[in-house]
Amino acid sequence: MKLSYDDVKRYIAHINLKKIGSFGQKKIIDTKVLIIGVGGLGSPVALYLASSGINNIGIVDHDKIDISNLHRQILFNEEDVNKFKVDIAEKKLEKINSKIKIKKFKTKIDSDNINKIAKGYDLIIDGTDSFKSKLLISDYCYKNKKILICGAISKFDGHVFVFNFKKKNSPCLRCFMPEIPTTDMMDCQNEGVLSTLAGMIGTIMANEAIREILNFENSLCGNILIINAENLLIKKIKLNKNKNCIKKIK
Repeated sequence: MKLSYDDVKRYIAHINLKKIGSFGQKKIIDTKVLIIGVGGLGSPVALYLASSGINNIGIVDHDKIDISNLHRQILFNEEDVNKFKVDIAEKKLEKINSKIKIKKFKTKIDSDNINKIAKGYDLIIDGTDSFKSKLLISDYCYKNKKILICGAISKFDGHVFVFNFKKKNSPCLRCFMPEIPTTDMMDCQNEGVLSTLAGMIGTIMANEAIREILNFENSLCGNILIINAENLLIKKIKLNKNKNCIKKIK
């Protein structure tokens, strides 16, 4: 199926890029993406993927919007406080792209529901703030050969991981973090976090999702991208495959 006339008009700036073209834009439109956590990271990811042409998005979050979220969760405003994040996210994304199909999951991801929720999606975005959830999502994507874009932020530091389990020898999150740390939650409220850091990391996650969809060279897969927003330092560190981590994947 070819791009429609409206699609060509809408995405002409993508199509005019030789490395994307109409074929690449069609791949973007056809890819199904699941965003787990639509907070500080999930907000910019959702906005950019919806704007870029992802027409089938699942969103998973059980939380309601709190006034303290507004300094970094750019999908929401003051009128949205005390409403469920997935409900507001759906409305905002549909205003960006009327063709978009949103499926909401007003729940917390866990071992009992992850397969039912994630099985129909090609690419998973992990914007959660729990190490337990992150390992669960990584293990699931490893077993089911999905692409996973994972992000984390705290204080002034942000991390981005890309795992493409369709490729041989891709490391997984357990290669970096074999077990759940003693402190499971990344607590932005108590530890603090710079508002713009969420946008920086979330935008890079959206960019990496598009790069994986289009199979660009120099994938971030196998590396950790670390950004310190205080000093604007950016590092890319090699993440080696640990064969022993497979034994820990349930």
